[in-house]
Amino acid sequence: MMNRIDETFAKLRQIGHKAFIPFVTAGDPDIATSHEIVLALAAAGADIIELGVPFSDPMADGPTIQASSMRSLAAGTTLTHVLSMVADLRQTTDVPIVLFSYLNPLHRYSIDRLAQDAAAAGVDGILVTDIVDDEAQKLSQTFAEHGIHLISLIAPTTSAERIRSIAAAAHGFLYAVARAGVTGVQQASSTDAESLVIHARAITELPIAVGFGISNRAHVTDVWRYADGAVVGSAIVAEIANSKREDAAARVTKLVTELLPPKEINQGRIKPRC
Repeated sequence: MMNRIDETFAKLRQIGHKAFIPFVTAGDPDIATSHEIVLALAAAGADIIELGVPFSDPMADGPTIQASSMRSLAAGTTLTHVLSMVADLRQTTDVPIVLFSYLNPLHRYSIDRLAQDAAAAGVDGILVTDIVDDEAQKLSQTFAEHGIHLISLIAPTTSAERIRSIAAAAHGFLYAVARAGVTGVQQASSTDAESLVIHARAITELPIAVGFGISNRAHVTDVWRYADGAVVGSAIVAEIANSKREDAAARVTKLVTELLPPKEINQGRIKPRC
């Protein structure tokens, strides 16, 4: 069976569209509200959704996403809860879901157990921010045995040799970091990102999505000009932080309509209820 991430990029390529990939922290502000937010993102036009696994030391994340991780942990969210939420979401939506995590919580859970449980829940990919080289190859093989893609990061500082090595272990797509540093809303998109994507395209045929600092419609439109997808995280997470539980999903939906060019807004991938 073809991975939903591959299917999505293939379909988008056929119609000349690019992917909109929102990021939210699972369990922020709680599992029930997080579930509603993911469904709202799918209905509003998300092509792939990244679910952050809350972690107490998220080094690559800026203050906005760090705070969301702390809210989620304070609500008692664990990796087990995240997987259970994905399984529940699969009753309603088939939007591809990528877990975004650091290696430590995955190891604590057990990599072999994670691969089995994530596949059973309906996870399509797992992005691990702090894994390299031989460990990435091993993780990629373990996930692939269960039909899950290892999604890998590249940055403007990544050499051609490293991109080649990273791409060899990656599946689904490459996540190109738009700039050095941590996540967070930026006022202007990075010219480094376009150069990175052009450079990577000469090395790999994997789709390339750009994230870190993509926070408004102009950014999304610019990224779609040269990449296969745009990842928006901090802007959405900030909207959740400024919302009440009862209106968080509606406010996220409104933000997405402001982020996406009107022709790209679609009916999402919500399964009809029987």
